[in-house]
Amino acid sequence: MNLIEELRWRGMIADIMPGTEEQLKKEMTTGYIGFDPTADSLHIGSLVPILLLVHFQKAGHKPIALVGGATGMVGDPSGKSEERNLLSEETLQKNVAGVKAQLEKFLDFNPALPNAAEMANNYDWFKGISFIDFLRDAGKHITVNYMMAKDSVKKRIEGETGISYTEFAYQLMQGYDFYWLHQHKNCKLQMGGSDQWGNMTTGTELIRRKSGGEAFVFTNPLITKADGGKFGKTESGNVWLDPVRTTPYQFYQFWLNASDNDAEKWIRIFTFLTRNTIEMLIHEHKMNPAARVLQKTLAQEITSFVHGKEEYEKAVETTQKLFANQNAPAESLSIEDLEGLDGVIKMEYAKDKVATGIDIVSFLAETSILASKGEARKLVEGGGISINRKKAEGVKMTIDSSLLLHNKYILVQKGKKNYYLVQVV
Repeated sequence: MNLIEELRWRGMIADIMPGTEEQLKKEMTTGYIGFDPTADSLHIGSLVPILLLVHFQKAGHKPIALVGGATGMVGDPSGKSEERNLLSEETLQKNVAGVKAQLEKFLDFNPALPNAAEMANNYDWFKGISFIDFLRDAGKHITVNYMMAKDSVKKRIEGETGISYTEFAYQLMQGYDFYWLHQHKNCKLQMGGSDQWGNMTTGTELIRRKSGGEAFVFTNPLITKADGGKFGKTESGNVWLDPVRTTPYQFYQFWLNASDNDAEKWIRIFTFLTRNTIEMLIHEHKMNPAARVLQKTLAQEITSFVHGKEEYEKAVETTQKLFANQNAPAESLSIEDLEGLDGVIKMEYAKDKVATGIDIVSFLAETSILASKGEARKLVEGGGISINRKKAEGVKMTIDSSLLLHNKYILVQKGKKNYYLVQVV
């Protein structure tokens, strides 16, 4: 099975330019994907392009991970309904460094390999180009009519907020990235999300018009959830690849809680398991959905890939302690159990406030378990908070010393899966 066939059955190809498959069969090809440094960590929305690069390298091709140090200063209008806030150069450099460090974990950069992965930052070439040079060397080759025909631009022009020249120029900058990599790295392929199709094909057009060269693109579908919710979002926000922002336990729980429909789709995309293995797992899951074999395998594979086997095992251990016997009182958890809850969010709270007693609403807001007293009140009234595995009695409940586990801990549960361990000091 060639690379394109492999990606097709996994559901990782949306659009593909004619001739792409033939190019990949013909020779070792250099291809790239761009990553937008809007934060100092990537989130799980970036996992598909990361996995694409890994598949690409495994198939014998040469991957380039491009961090948009220059384009990140401008902002991409694709999929956006309004102008994005521009980042300072200092913030951007911090973000670029964070993203680069993460990407280096997943690809093989061994220079002895003929298809060793490379990192690139488009700030390195854009910083030396003047505005006049860019207009002469790139702008004159692409017509405004061509740029306005792109869906990402058309939607913004027809919308209420419109589009600034800054963001309008983004597709030309991205196109120039492809041209530069084509000229200097013999890069003939760009990959990315389906919302990038317009920007990517602008690159192939610029290459054709400026140098008479040939280049190709293909896109992956944007990941969706069966219930219509946004992929990669939880009650507490984005699911990040950085273990400080999203602990391995929380990361593991995200995949473990996938619906049956999502798990069946995601196990193809987010794991490297073979087709036969995946088909057997799907069959096994349909025979006994309650065993959740798809979700458990998906969570194991992707958590091990991102955080390593040791962190995966810790996440499983924490899950078992918290969920294996939920009917047992929290008092049955030993101090070692509580202190060994890897990945559960831990925080400290003032001992004197607990000694005198504090209402549960203030306690939840002051510990930042909930963002405000209003949100805390609403969740307590809705039965969404448990203290030491018992439903909160209501907004008049008092948090005091009688609730301390081993004289120093309070175990708070928000919703079904979010646990917090509060240490009173």
